Amino acid sequence: MQTLFQGIIAYPVTPFTADGGDVDLPRLQQLIERLIADGVHSIAPLGSTGESAYLQDGEWDAVAATSLAAVARRVPTVVGISDLTTAGAMRRARFAEKQGADAVMVLPVSYWKLSEEEIVRHVARIGDAVGIPIMLYNNPATSGIDMSPELIVRIWRDVPNVTMVKESTGDIQRMHRLAQLSGGELPFYNGSNTLAFAALAAGARGWCTAAPNLHAGLPLALYAAVQAGDLPRARELFFRQLPLLQCLMKGGLPPTVKAGLALRGFDVGTPRAPLQPLGEAATRELAAVLASLMA
Repeated sequence: MQTLFQGIIAYPVTPFTADGGDVDLPRLQQLIERLIADGVHSIAPLGSTGESAYLQDGEWDAVAATSLAAVARRVPTVVGISDLTTAGAMRRARFAEKQGADAVMVLPVSYWKLSEEEIVRHVARIGDAVGIPIMLYNNPATSGIDMSPELIVRIWRDVPNVTMVKESTGDIQRMHRLAQLSGGELPFYNGSNTLAFAALAAGARGWCTAAPNLHAGLPLALYAAVQAGDLPRARELFFRQLPLLQCLMKGGLPPTVKAGLALRGFDVGTPRAPLQPLGEAATRELAAVLASLMA
C-alpha cells in the first residue's frame, strides 16, 4: 500500500454549539475550507484535537462523514480511530473507509493494561476489517499505552496495511530507533509540536499538528525549508512559532485552539465537559502570541 502522506497534516477541532452542546457541522465544513485554502497537505479529523473521545457514536459518524465530504479528495485524509473495544474501533474504521478516507490512524487505548500480544491482535483485527492504510499512533499521554519502537516495527511487519507511524512521546530517540530498526523503510510522522524541527530534520515524513488552525503559514514554511535542505532557515522559522506551540502544549489542544480561533474571529464554541475553556490568563498570553505572529 502506498503512503500518501507528507508535509503538514492538519487536525481540525470539532466545533460545538454553545457550552459544548451539539456538533456544529456547518462550522466544521467552514474550518476545513480554511485549512485547505491555507495550503495544508492533508486533513486528519477526529484526533485528540477533534475531541473524538468525547463524541457519541452518531456524532462521531457525522463528523467523519462531514469532514470527508468537505475535503472531497482535494487532499489526502486520515481519520482518527480509537475505542476501548476492538469491535468499536473496527466499526469506526469501516465507516471511515466507506465514507472515503484515504487512511485511518489507529490509537490503541485501554482501561486494563494491555499486553503486547493484545495490542498486536487489536491492530491486526482492525487491519483485517479495512482495505486502506493504517497509521499506527503512539501517544501514551492520552491512550495509557506506550508502544516501544520494537513493538511498533513488529506491528508494521506483521500487519500488512500498517504502513506508517505517528510518534508523539516527544522523544527524538524513538524516531531514530524506528529508522534504525526498520532500515529506514518505516515512514514516521511527528506528533509532538515542540519537537517539529528536530523530527523533520531527523527524517519525519510529516508533522501532524493542530497549529494550522491558528497559523498555517509558519508550519508550511518550516516543512518547505527542511525539504529544501535549508536548516538554518528552518530553525529560524521553528523558533518564531515556538511560543504558539508551547501555548498549545501548555493549555491543551481543544481549549487552546478553540480560544485561538475565537480570538481570530472564527467562533467554534467551547470544548465539551469535562474539558473547560482556556482560562483568562492563558487566553491573554495566547492573544499576545498570535498578535506577534500576525504582525
